[in-house]
Amino acid sequence: MASAQEITYAAGSNRTRQSRKTKTVNAPPELISEDDIKARVSELAREISADYADVDDLVMIGILKGSFIFLADLSRRLTIPRTIDFIAVSSYGKGSKSTGAVRLVMDVRGNIDGKHVLIVEDIVDTGHTLKYLIGILQSHGPASIKTAALLHKPGSAEVDVPIDYVGFGIGDEWVVGYGLDFAERDRTLPYIGVVTPDDR
Repeated sequence: MASAQEITYAAGSNRTRQSRKTKTVNAPPELISEDDIKARVSELAREISADYADVDDLVMIGILKGSFIFLADLSRRLTIPRTIDFIAVSSYGKGSKSTGAVRLVMDVRGNIDGKHVLIVEDIVDTGHTLKYLIGILQSHGPASIKTAALLHKPGSAEVDVPIDYVGFGIGDEWVVGYGLDFAERDRTLPYIGVVTPDDR
């Protein structure tokens, strides 16, 4: 890992290129590298673009907050017409265990009636959240609903839910980075790391 980070300023800036030392204190150990994530997201984008090649407009619905980085990177790599919307739910209390009770915090803003929808999720573990979301979005009358998840914990599944596009399968680790957090920490890490919550 480089000990210095180079800052490149936009064209026209009167600042010169400079470097500064960076230090990450107690960084979580890496589970999935930044390079592996980039490669897998590109693969998923090619697959999705091929599957929706004949669709006029794919509506990608990101699940806030965790999916925002995955959604941004995935959507920019697609080669098909697409629009973006968001939905927000809550299924975790103060600890690291999902309560199983899912609450809608924010519904989609746009009209998805008759449109093809791709739900973009950061991680699927028990499956309760994704199953709930599919039910909510089906009530809006879309032409189809498919799902994409960056991470999947098959060993934690409690309900049967379809996942059409999966980035990586993982074990029962609590993971952070690339949009995922623990108590709002480590969300912006460029890789997927592992942490151990106090209640585990």
